[in-house]
Amino acid sequence: MSNNREVAKLAGVSVATVSRALQKPELVSLKTRNKVLSAIKKLDYRPNLMAAKFRSGKTGNLVVLVPTVANLFFARVISGMQEAAHQKGYSILLCNTFGDPEMEEGYAKMVHTCQADGVIQLRAYNPFPAQDTGGSSTALPMVNACEVLDNTTVPTVTLDNRAAARAMTEHLLQLGHRRIAVVMGPKNSPLTRDRLAGYRDALQEAGIAFDESLLCPGDFTLHSGRKAAGELIERKDSPTAIFCENDEMAMGAIQRLKQSGLRVPEDISVAGFDDIAFAQFSDPPLTTIAQPAEEFGSTAVSLLIDLLEGRIKKAPKVTLPFELVVRSSTGPTSNKETVQ
Repeated sequence: MSNNREVAKLAGVSVATVSRALQKPELVSLKTRNKVLSAIKKLDYRPNLMAAKFRSGKTGNLVVLVPTVANLFFARVISGMQEAAHQKGYSILLCNTFGDPEMEEGYAKMVHTCQADGVIQLRAYNPFPAQDTGGSSTALPMVNACEVLDNTTVPTVTLDNRAAARAMTEHLLQLGHRRIAVVMGPKNSPLTRDRLAGYRDALQEAGIAFDESLLCPGDFTLHSGRKAAGELIERKDSPTAIFCENDEMAMGAIQRLKQSGLRVPEDISVAGFDDIAFAQFSDPPLTTIAQPAEEFGSTAVSLLIDLLEGRIKKAPKVTLPFELVVRSSTGPTSNKETVQ
């Protein structure tokens, strides 16, 4: 049976180069890689990659903790992760955690049992118990992306959600809306907090008093958006616009409004957040905040690999850009009252 020394001799390279070509092909030139692959084929060499990974202490696996794979925004983030990981010779182990801390901690332990090299966490929770790290998070093989912890020393990838929500609220104010309802995300989510803060910033700048009765609970699902819209239109002093903190809730709201005979945006405007694939195809097309979802994923993977391979000295905090995308679900208010 052939071995890697014979492959190296036939390819005219070192044994170390053969190992790199198999384990980390991105570190080897295409010309050299092709020589190695050609030699492997001629010799019918079958490398024991599992043994090589055991010797190196690296698995090439990255654990991704996602609260729900059913969320369309997360689906795009994961797509960006998979492409970036594949290009760098790593594999993604996708864990659908339902936001359960115990489940997240269980999956994170795969790092300690040498089944994975590091973790990407997509919600604001540290899955590594303090006792496992001596109470310090500086050495954790983890990147926190999308919904991030407020105080953490691990690399993070986020959006300025406060500024984005402010931009959307300002758009609605410019259309003449004064009573703007908000369908919020989960109560304890930093995303909910920051987007609500941006909404309040815009109202304050416009000289409009904050009205807590215009806030409706939600959970980022179609059903919660539909339910909130139904409750809002039953009020005597109903809003002229509804800002939903994600697109799925906005689409659920539109469905409920249309079912009640209301026109969007002629009778009531609706806006979302995320710019998922279906946003431009909803009826009417949805005004929203576009997030670079795939870039969230690829950036998180790149940061984690840099962390694992010792290229990060100080954990970076990456803030990605957003864009206000105006479509036909928002329009001027039919209410005679205008912003002063």
